[in-house]
Amino acid sequence: EKATVAAANLTGANLTGANLDGAYLAEANLTGANLDGANLDGAHLTRAHLDGAHLDGAHLDGANLTGAHLAGANLDGALLVGERPIFQIGPIGSRCAYFMAYLTSEGVKLRAGCFFGTVDEFTAKLSEEHGDNVHAKEYRAALDLIHHHAGLWTPPKV
Repeated sequence: EKATVAAANLTGANLTGANLDGAYLAEANLTGANLDGANLDGAHLTRAHLDGAHLDGAHLDGANLTGAHLAGANLDGALLVGERPIFQIGPIGSRCAYFMAYLTSEGVKLRAGCFFGTVDEFTAKLSEEHGDNVHAKEYRAALDLIHHHAGLWTPPKV
């Protein structure tokens, strides 16, 4: 059975590695929570407060982040920035999984399967793994969309 903790106050909670797959966490307060390595695949995080949360290695495939507050959330050493810092596309690619883009203080970071890194690193890996096949073409189209999303939602540097 899936966890239901809507509107719960989990401020600063240590949820490292927790299995919250499909959990209903709408409007939950997870400010400053440690969610490193947590499985949040398919979790309902609508209007949840994740400000300053630690998300290193967190799995967010298919998570509903509509209206979630993510300011200053930490992702593998970089802070999420802007009003819409997480952008997911999919399922796509050879694994038929979600392709995740994160707007961070260090630029756009991407997650596809076990890959996590920069756009340049992903592009190199993509060419190496898929050349110009259908999966490469699909990922390149997604990268164009991510580029436009980042242009619209990355705040100007102060």
